[in-house]
Amino acid sequence: MAGPGPTIQIPRWIQLVGLPVLVIVAFLLARTLGHVLFLFLTASVIAFTLNPLVRDLTRLRLPRGVAVGVVYLLFASAVAAFFIAIGAIAVDQTKQASDRIDNYITKESPATGQTGAEQDIDNLQVWLNDHGLKRIQIRKQANDWISSLSAGEISRYVQDAVSFARGAALSIVLFIFAIILIVVISIYMLLDMPRLERALDARFPPHDGPPLTHQIESALWGYVKGQVILSTVIGLSAGIGMYILGKTGLVEGADQYALLFGLWTAFIEVIPYIGPWLSAVPPAIYAAFVDPVGLVWVALLFLFIYQIEGHVVVPNVMATALRLHPLLVIFGLLAGGELYGIPGVLVALPTMAGLRAIWGFFRNRVTFESWEEEGPPQVPVEVDIEPPRAASRR
Repeated sequence: MAGPGPTIQIPRWIQLVGLPVLVIVAFLLARTLGHVLFLFLTASVIAFTLNPLVRDLTRLRLPRGVAVGVVYLLFASAVAAFFIAIGAIAVDQTKQASDRIDNYITKESPATGQTGAEQDIDNLQVWLNDHGLKRIQIRKQANDWISSLSAGEISRYVQDAVSFARGAALSIVLFIFAIILIVVISIYMLLDMPRLERALDARFPPHDGPPLTHQIESALWGYVKGQVILSTVIGLSAGIGMYILGKTGLVEGADQYALLFGLWTAFIEVIPYIGPWLSAVPPAIYAAFVDPVGLVWVALLFLFIYQIEGHVVVPNVMATALRLHPLLVIFGLLAGGELYGIPGVLVALPTMAGLRAIWGFFRNRVTFESWEEEGPPQVPVEVDIEPPRAASRR
């Protein structure tokens, strides 16, 4: 049985001076070299995540360079196919939804001579009047706002937004350059991973568990699996819920766009704490325009989904995946957002999962010199006890 590996003792002067200076230097580097650090950090997360797949291919006697190429080709193909499919579905169904909203606001019914929005507003005003709320007059204000919208104006806004997005694609050269840099850096890391593993194992032999690199990979894969399960469950719940609301007539037409709402919810769920609230925005906007009363049902649906997420899915999935205190998770998200915006938020949690694996590996290998003063050695004092003398006889 192998004994404990070598340990690192941190002297008191380093604890007093070195560690605070190290924290300050790290903070300054993060502020001045934030972009560079983000690129290397993202590349490291990708490299450690893909390394188990590369290792499995090398066991099939493939050269490591070929294995890296195969894994990266599959990874890039999967990511590209996912975003192309999401983009195609989102653009198509967004146009359909915008046309439906446009007709709801601007198209008059031959029978009543009113638009669907005007009919719903009148019904709402009647309901308010019948319940003693006549002081609330929303009919005039809402009708004036609706009449200010010309036919096809909403569709034009959506078309302008789509055109703006297409035009913006021409100005993302820096983003593409950053993606290329991340790919190149992660490929070099994957190629040199065996050398890194040998160096770490020689200095810190894994006497009580897997090697350090394997523990980092396991932590990252745990996060990825947990996030996939979480996004799938919440996305399916939102999509099925909106489909049921549409089929039952509670939210008119919601079943036609249930796939779009489900995909949006699954995608935005990647952003912790903020994502669940953002996921309800598009369904709520759709319900507010198409069927204002249906907004209540949409709110109840997502409230139910949040309860399932917070009390069932997250405790049983993400708690075991991250094994981090919620305050640490919130701090990591805020720090990532402060340093690099939304991309920093997305990279924050896998980074913290990897850091936790590193801390777990070195926790028993790092000791701190004690600050307690040691007194002079105590010299035992020998006390000679003279035996009692016998009483003299007269």
